[in-house]
Amino acid sequence: MRRSTVRVRVAEPLRFLLPVRHRHGDVTVPVDGVSNLRHVVESLGVPRTEIGELCVNGQPARPSARPGDGDVIDVLPVSRPQRVADPRFVLDVHLGTLARRMRLLGLDVAYRNDAADAELAAQSAAEGRIVLTQDRGLLRRRALAAGAYVRGSRADEQLLDVLGRFDPPLVPWSRCPACNGILEPVAKREVEHLLAPGTRRSYSEFARCRACGRIYWRGAHADRLDAIVAAVAGRRGTYGSAEDR
Repeated sequence: MRRSTVRVRVAEPLRFLLPVRHRHGDVTVPVDGVSNLRHVVESLGVPRTEIGELCVNGQPARPSARPGDGDVIDVLPVSRPQRVADPRFVLDVHLGTLARRMRLLGLDVAYRNDAADAELAAQSAAEGRIVLTQDRGLLRRRALAAGAYVRGSRADEQLLDVLGRFDPPLVPWSRCPACNGILEPVAKREVEHLLAPGTRRSYSEFARCRACGRIYWRGAHADRLDAIVAAVAGRRGTYGSAEDR
């Protein structure tokens, strides 16, 4: 007896998530009459967080719809920008450098280098944070409230991907890249005893983290941070950056 199948056409921007053998054309998938569209697409390796509009035989369909034998399913990526009212993030253990870059731009980013996947999913739900990861298994956890797959192998590529997807408001030089605390201006005389001689000579404006007490100033990475802001926002950033050390 012939098994029921559907034909799945995954949009080009999502094909990198598929097994190599499925990246260059349509995919024929068996269906059981029980699994819905979302389950079918996820079974191919595309996490639900990356699935945008779904169409069946050319018509928009809900992710909960059940496909039938011979259906043609089109899978589109999430539309960008995917704006959220209060963009807050939590990053997995492999994205520590990205966490620092995002904090330098003033984004609210939680990060621990020893957080387990279950903890990240729970924190996402409890604090309303978007999990950022390159772990598709984490994005498929049922407890996950919101998430996104981060593209790119280098931190700057990953940063541009995240900013392009969520288009969050940026307030560079407002958060501590080490702990995510809020930075506030501090008089040079209050911190100069903590500074190296070269820093005391070269800089006059400083900020201190309310949470951990670290001292920051506009350093050698400021121009690169401004360039990132300009590339994403289409305008020159007006804020400096902390010394990324």
